[in-house]
Amino acid sequence: MTTTLWRGGRVRTPVDPFATALLTDGDTVAWVGSDEAAAALSADRVVDLDDAWLAPAFVDAHVHATSTGLALTGLDLTDAPSLAVALSRVEQAARLARGGAVLGTGWDDTRWPERRPPTAAELDRASYGGVVYLARTDVHSAVASSALLAAAPQARDEAGFLADGLVRQAAHHVVRKAAYDAVPPTQRRAAQLATLDRAAALGIGCVHECGGPDIAGEQDFLDLLAVEHPVQVLGYWGELDGVDRARALGAIGAGGDLFADGALGSHTAGLHAPYADDPGCGVLYLEPDDVARHVAACTRAGIQAGFHAIGDAALDAVLHGIARAVDEVGLGPVRALRHRIEHAELLRADQIATMAGYGVVASVQPAFDARWGGHDGMYVERLGVDRALGMNPYAALAAQGVALALGSDAPVTPLDPWGTVRAAVQHRTPGSGLSARAAFAAHTRGGWRAAGDDVTGELVPGAPATFAIWAVDGELVVQTPDERVSGWSTDPRAGVAGLPDLGAPDPTCLRTVVRGQDAYVRS
Repeated sequence: MTTTLWRGGRVRTPVDPFATALLTDGDTVAWVGSDEAAAALSADRVVDLDDAWLAPAFVDAHVHATSTGLALTGLDLTDAPSLAVALSRVEQAARLARGGAVLGTGWDDTRWPERRPPTAAELDRASYGGVVYLARTDVHSAVASSALLAAAPQARDEAGFLADGLVRQAAHHVVRKAAYDAVPPTQRRAAQLATLDRAAALGIGCVHECGGPDIAGEQDFLDLLAVEHPVQVLGYWGELDGVDRARALGAIGAGGDLFADGALGSHTAGLHAPYADDPGCGVLYLEPDDVARHVAACTRAGIQAGFHAIGDAALDAVLHGIARAVDEVGLGPVRALRHRIEHAELLRADQIATMAGYGVVASVQPAFDARWGGHDGMYVERLGVDRALGMNPYAALAAQGVALALGSDAPVTPLDPWGTVRAAVQHRTPGSGLSARAAFAAHTRGGWRAAGDDVTGELVPGAPATFAIWAVDGELVVQTPDERVSGWSTDPRAGVAGLPDLGAPDPTCLRTVVRGQDAYVRS
């Protein structure tokens, strides 16, 4: 194997807080230390880091690669300031598509002056009668053109089929499948590669793909896992009672987006009390007995279970189900597999304690709080102030010992690891954020731990050589809410490694290496 000495930089490793060099042997870290000690080593090649910062690569613990890539290469309405602008962009996309399907995502009616989604008739006019599918920003509802609805007539008989082309729940799943069926394989592959290329350019070395029969389907999942790209893709298949199917598809977990409920923006997250702006309490797709059966089957098979749960009622259903599974198969085996809850947003203190007791991982998305939190965001509109300010309690989760893994849920929010770390630290509810050190660990090592890998994610001898190299504006600093700790930690005698200042411009990724292979090199 080829040995490479990376020297002349700043290396983040638990081995030595002052390390400036790292030796890799093929796909493995062989040694970490100082430039002076490295002078005695021999290597096939030497790379001068020129004072850059070398650190573990990020892991995005929740993505949807194909829809993310379609947004990157096509119609992304995230920044559309109004319904009128969104419709204008649909028209432009339809002209470029030349009769092909138009798939878009990211629209948010709560931010538009019109305060409503597009209608099927408006999409028909904008697309000249074409096939159009536009997922809402939370991807739990969508609007469809008449041509697309005609291609999925069974959607009219499903729950969640609403007037004017708006679909939720089961009707949305039917329409989304018809939309993705209209995407040719070449376009799907291009979208998947665009996502992985973008991840690598941002210092992300691994993504957790959360697939399922109601996401993009089996073929899309298989195609993604077959893509040849240095960025590692760990697949989760969200199908109830789907242990055998998950294994047959090459998934490492029978979970991910196995929906216990929907999303707050679409009024489908499962709540105990009604929404502040709607008389309903959302929907529950799973009962505790469903969860118990699935968790017990996964535990016996030695595979992770996982559930999408946002609202407090959905979280109760999942946690009560796990409790029943514990009664059936034992606490030790359940804890050992680190079953996951995706999102876990509207949490009570007792639910957090239960998660900790069962060894459940919280796979969370801090950008949700950055976008929808605070006193004036969508959370307050949907839930009222009291419930909204209790959302996404990262500090409480960490204090109880719940393992955290950070992600984006792209395309719901974009791939943006430094923005994710910043959002976790600068939580819009005071007291709910993490330290920079905890947030960085949750977005690097935490993603591997959530997938059952206790080796990758720290640069120590014997670990996989998966890291990113960054140009950092300014010095590395220790960022804590306590000035006494901060002052002690920045004293070199304390031996506490710093991180890039989250108040400065984001570091620039110069190179991403995954298991010794270049995934990205800045030109």
